[in-house]
Amino acid sequence: MENNMKAFVFDQYGTTENLNYKDIPIPGLKDNEVLIKVHSVSVNAGDIHFLHGTPCPIRLLSGMFKPHINILGHDFSGTITSMGSKVTGFEVGDSVFGAVPINFNGSFAEYVKVPSSYISKKPENMSFEDAASIPIAAMTALQAIRKNVKPDSDKRVLIYGASGGVGSFAVQIAKALDCKVTAVCSTRNVESAKKLGAEHVIDYKKESVFKRDEKYDLVFAANGDNSIFSYKKLLDKNGVYVTAGGSSKQMTQAMILGRFIFSNKMSFLGLKPNSKDLEYLSSLHKEGKLVPVIDKVFARDQLPDAVKHFEEGKACGKVVIDFTLQAETQAEEQSENTTKPQAENVIEKHIETQTENLTETTSKNQDENIIKNEVTNSQA
Repeated sequence: MENNMKAFVFDQYGTTENLNYKDIPIPGLKDNEVLIKVHSVSVNAGDIHFLHGTPCPIRLLSGMFKPHINILGHDFSGTITSMGSKVTGFEVGDSVFGAVPINFNGSFAEYVKVPSSYISKKPENMSFEDAASIPIAAMTALQAIRKNVKPDSDKRVLIYGASGGVGSFAVQIAKALDCKVTAVCSTRNVESAKKLGAEHVIDYKKESVFKRDEKYDLVFAANGDNSIFSYKKLLDKNGVYVTAGGSSKQMTQAMILGRFIFSNKMSFLGLKPNSKDLEYLSSLHKEGKLVPVIDKVFARDQLPDAVKHFEEGKACGKVVIDFTLQAETQAEEQSENTTKPQAENVIEKHIETQTENLTETTSKNQDENIIKNEVTNSQA
């Protein structure tokens, strides 16, 4: 195996112009770590924060004046190429997906190393692109919602920023946990939110959710730039507010004011990536209850463009980079299917899958009833 790899490295905080694709050494492994040949990655809000070095706590972790964590990328899919001596449950050659610890160099590279507790085997029916879109965004949504609602509880959940990467997963996960979902998004994403399963959708460009009388058991702000006091007005008596993104103001208020003024009923989610949650998300995907909404797939050499596209805030769903694609190949593949936006195709696929599952369940129940009736009649 070669000693070097290509990676998108940034040596100064700033913009995507600081991302340079160059040779660096392949990282060595500790006993509990695996090395993965990267197939696909996706862009997350954390990548933008690390690139710019904002808000301030980022620099406490990554370096005050220049980044020492200088490769972005917080999730990935790929193939295990080597393992530490204490890694169990995996083999070289396994297709996996997972997250990168916040204090590790990231996945925007040919290879990435992570602890084995941060990965899960990729199901055969899940593409590498879908797998790369899931870890950070879907685990964030899962941990924010699951902690505050119980299955079959019929909780009223408001998701602010329902059309983004985290938000589109949050709508589906809340539905899988039997919640009544209200989604907040822009005009062009209203129909998408409905197709994902939201019972009510509020177009924030036409109506302010903060002027409505409805109260919620859980308000999850996946995006936005609103005061914590505005969100408090939306909560029922025992309601909880959680944010995992948005502006620096929104996150800082939740981290500081939420703890000391609102007794942790209003908080910022600190994501804890783990294999168990990835396995649960895989099971939802297999059941057709969780389908990644991918806004666009970029080729490897277009990675800076992908980051810029995400930063513009107009993506519906996840932005993915396929490291096996060159720009020319990707352009040819896209030209074969230009009738609908990719995110729209994915949402329609989600609806078809849900319908197929419902049909199969109904048919199975009918067959079981026929058998039961035949047995009863034969015994009569």
